Amino acid sequence: MELQKLTNGHHQDFQHLEEGESPEQEEFLPHKSDGGKPPQFTDFEGKTSFGMSVFNLSNAIMGSGILGLSYAMSNTGIILFLILLTCIAVMSSYSVHLLLRSAGVVGIRAYEQLGKRAFGHPGKILAALVITMHNIGAMSSYLFIVKYELPLVIQAFLGLQHSSGEWFLNGNYLIIIVSILIILPLALMRQLGYLGYTSGFSLTCMVFFLISVIYKKFNIPCPFDGFTNHTAENISIDGECEAKYFTMNQQTAYTVPILAFAFVCHPEVLPIYTELRNPTKRRMQAIANVSILGMFVMYLLTAIFGYLTFYLNTEAELLHTYSKVDPLDTLILCVRVAVLVAVTLTVPVVLFPIRRALLQLLFPDKPFHWVRHISIALCLLFVVNLLVICVPNIRDIFGIIGATSAPSLIFILPGLFYIRIVSSEPLNSRPKIQAACFTALGFIFMSMSMTFITLDWVYGENRSGGGH
Repeated sequence: MELQKLTNGHHQDFQHLEEGESPEQEEFLPHKSDGGKPPQFTDFEGKTSFGMSVFNLSNAIMGSGILGLSYAMSNTGIILFLILLTCIAVMSSYSVHLLLRSAGVVGIRAYEQLGKRAFGHPGKILAALVITMHNIGAMSSYLFIVKYELPLVIQAFLGLQHSSGEWFLNGNYLIIIVSILIILPLALMRQLGYLGYTSGFSLTCMVFFLISVIYKKFNIPCPFDGFTNHTAENISIDGECEAKYFTMNQQTAYTVPILAFAFVCHPEVLPIYTELRNPTKRRMQAIANVSILGMFVMYLLTAIFGYLTFYLNTEAELLHTYSKVDPLDTLILCVRVAVLVAVTLTVPVVLFPIRRALLQLLFPDKPFHWVRHISIALCLLFVVNLLVICVPNIRDIFGIIGATSAPSLIFILPGLFYIRIVSSEPLNSRPKIQAACFTALGFIFMSMSMTFITLDWVYGENRSGGGH
């Protein structure tokens, strides 16, 4: 749910914690004492169960990045991909731990407010900008799927083998129509909670996508003549249908950013924590671990079976690869519809945190007003549509956003928040040294990823053939 703005009075109350209580044992929402002391951290009692919280966080983790994982595996090999995916998942869980420790000390329930507590107003601005950049990248990736898949779906419904050039088969026109008719009305709702009913349906659609990917592995032959002009014998000699365990090429630079982007859920951790029934750090950490493990399994299965279907012919967006096999395949058509529904209904959910961050930056002391509410939504949708129309490849969005905002949200900011906020531990203590190393790793990862991607743009050639 979209969080209400914290008042200065609340912020002062958050800091009056018992000095003898360890942040590790401290509950985020303390129970009322016998004397009837009200909760310190929120103005309402959390009622969300453990299972529903796992579902909500899993839905926050799950995104369109799953469509690029098979492509990532084709450029790393199975073993290297497994190592990288495991490392990113473990690091994501550790960064949630840092966030919960920091939040437990001062009782703050919003990512931007943690930034303000750690570094003052500049920290609040930085956190809000990083969240905005990340969520705009997420919205762009969702609409990119609509841009490339919706024309194929319409084309299949009309029984056309090739595009006839009509306006309703132009992806640029279609994303504008979808944004105006579906996304904008949902984004104009005042409370994010009204969109909660779409979360379960979106996640169910992605599970259907995974089941279909596994099924298609055993129904699509390799080599497939649609991918190349060579004969089947030449393809076998070239090894295009052999699984690689370790692979390094120019496209490998995109793998870690794509994986990091796929596990970012950190702006949603504290809101889910706030609404949790019987909230404690240990309970919320368990929710995060279960959610990350579930998505780890789902990501791994999708990547493996997608890669073992197309091998080196896997493209940056997996569903588009299936269209080369049979554009009129009924199952793939159903999968496309399911994914389109899932990502379309997710865009308004991702838009809400951006609007909240912008409202806190531009109008921090203003009450709710429909003009600001509607204007920010219109501006955001305009920017995202412009980005999707102008960027030629979904890989570019995953790579750039993953190389900048993802390491900030997963590595850099949680580590810095922990170092600055948790004052009960000296700087030379092991937890703070670990947090410092974790932060440094984020800067190294960001620098290396951006360097590799820039070099690939300047000197490299895209094996998959550019746009699709």
